Order: sequence, then C-alpha cells, then structure tokens
Amino acid sequence: MAIIASNAKRTKTNRKSEAANKSQRSSLKTALRSFNSAIEAGDKEMAERLFNQTNSLLDKSITSNIHHKNYVARKKSDLSLKLNTLK
Repeated sequence: MAIIASNAKRTKTNRKSEAANKSQRSSLKTALRSFNSAIEAGDKEMAERLFNQTNSLLDKSITSNIHHKNYVARKKSDLSLKLNTLK
C-alpha cells in the first residue's frame, strides 16, 4: 500500500493505462494473426482488407506510445511483402 498520496494516485493511473494498452496490444495481435491466416489461406480480398485494418492499428499504436515507430515500420514492411506474394 502506498504511504504517500501521490504514489497512490500514480498507481491508480498506471493501472488504468496498463489496461488500455493491454487491450490495444491484444487487438493488434489478433489483427496480425487474422491477416496471416488469410495469407496462408490464399484469400486475396480478405488479406487486402485486413492489411488496411492492421496498418491502421499499427499507426494508432505509434501515436499512443505502445510501439516504437521503427517496430511499426518493420511490421508494415513485412505485411506488405506477404501481401505482394499473393499477387
């Protein structure tokens, strides 16, 4: 238990932000998995739709400081390479 009031407030704030970040990371992982499964199935239309959705989630993760911009750039590059193998 925090003795100082500011520590208690900070702990409460950290828990809220951790929950929000965990939710956003989870939705991004789900989008990546579904994109990869569409690629493996060879479904071009679904893969293109999921590619756009996943790129949007990746960009949002930069603005909310969940992922570093270089990580996101690398992921987007990998996804586009996978998508281009279908075409």
